[in-house]
Amino acid sequence: MSKVRNIGIAAHIDSGKTTATERVLFYTGRIASIHEVRGKDSVGAKMDSMDLEREKGITIQSAATFCDWVKKDKNGKEEKYHVNLIDTPGHIDFTIEVERALRVLDGAVMILCAVSGVQSQTITVDRQMRRYNVPRISFINKMDRMGANPFKAVDQINQKLRIPAAAIQVPIGAEDEFQGVVDLIRMKAIYNEGPRGETIVEKDEIPESVKKIAEERRAKLIETLADVDEEMADLYLDGQEPTQDQLKAAIRRATISLKFTPVMMGSALADKSVQPMLDAVCDYLPNPAEVENKALDRRQKEAPVALVSYNSLPFVGLAFKLEESSFGQLTYVRVYQGTLRKGMTVFNARTDKKVKIPRIVRMHSNEMEEVQEIGAGEICAVFGVECASGDTFTDGQLAYSMVSLYWPFLFRLNF
Repeated sequence: MSKVRNIGIAAHIDSGKTTATERVLFYTGRIASIHEVRGKDSVGAKMDSMDLEREKGITIQSAATFCDWVKKDKNGKEEKYHVNLIDTPGHIDFTIEVERALRVLDGAVMILCAVSGVQSQTITVDRQMRRYNVPRISFINKMDRMGANPFKAVDQINQKLRIPAAAIQVPIGAEDEFQGVVDLIRMKAIYNEGPRGETIVEKDEIPESVKKIAEERRAKLIETLADVDEEMADLYLDGQEPTQDQLKAAIRRATISLKFTPVMMGSALADKSVQPMLDAVCDYLPNPAEVENKALDRRQKEAPVALVSYNSLPFVGLAFKLEESSFGQLTYVRVYQGTLRKGMTVFNARTDKKVKIPRIVRMHSNEMEEVQEIGAGEICAVFGVECASGDTFTDGQLAYSMVSLYWPFLFRLNF
């Protein structure tokens, strides 16, 4: 469970969400080659599976996938993480897709444009993350564009979104001279090499041109963390320099408690600094067991009860999205507790009807992989289940019902 991450990628229109997701899938070995959202080839990005999405170069519906990321700890030991990832649309017209995704996710990557910073839909996405208490890391994309100013974007996160934020990286160069980043926690320079940036090269020597700004921004990071984390505040007041482990632990605590967002930077289109973002997902975003999820017990006058991410407990899951496929209705389910098995009979808490699960699949955009069971903290899709978005399913042992999705007023009005 500690090596599982359920995350979404959300941002304003054209900030590079799907482009970043394409790199994530490539670097994790999920796809063999990279295709651009608006590329010359007709293939299009993996997560844009609809013909209309590929024609317009935008994401219309959220798409789910999964991958494994192997990161190295400070001693060089490899750790394998399983990441369930949902790529969401940026257009306000499809904001209900973002709403559905954030309802069931444990963390998110909020992407901002290095030129435009915080934009109108960024504010909407921030509001949605707050509604469902979703911790986030921030990634300032498009560092290779003319006019890129990442620190202006960091200031806007603090001022416009009103969440304490500080850079944990500084760029080496900018615009067409963007080369890589300096990791402020380890004080190392990080570069991407290879045809598609697949090789990460770390150097202890930081370029002279960024040494001063790196030291200043590291001091700013420690100062910001001292305002939101007690342990870091004690070190700061005692005049002690925090170790790498203390810094990372403070960032993780503050991020999970929704008091802080670490800010990274890079360029997905230029294949730079996406792998450090994946490392940050593993380091700073929570696993399913670290997130508090509650249900209402109908036998106890709807008293709130905590759900525990153990496979051995009675099953509780939430249907958060319905999709019509060539095989029939596809129902996306987040398993919060217990295990969902093929052939299992579950109860719909809203209708009190029993339904048998004929087939369980893991989604990879419009492709699927059949599985026999799904454990707690995972996301899957099932066929042949009649239900509505927001319905709770149990194995019948518990009379639990989870809070459904929030439906924006305008969506309800149009519906």
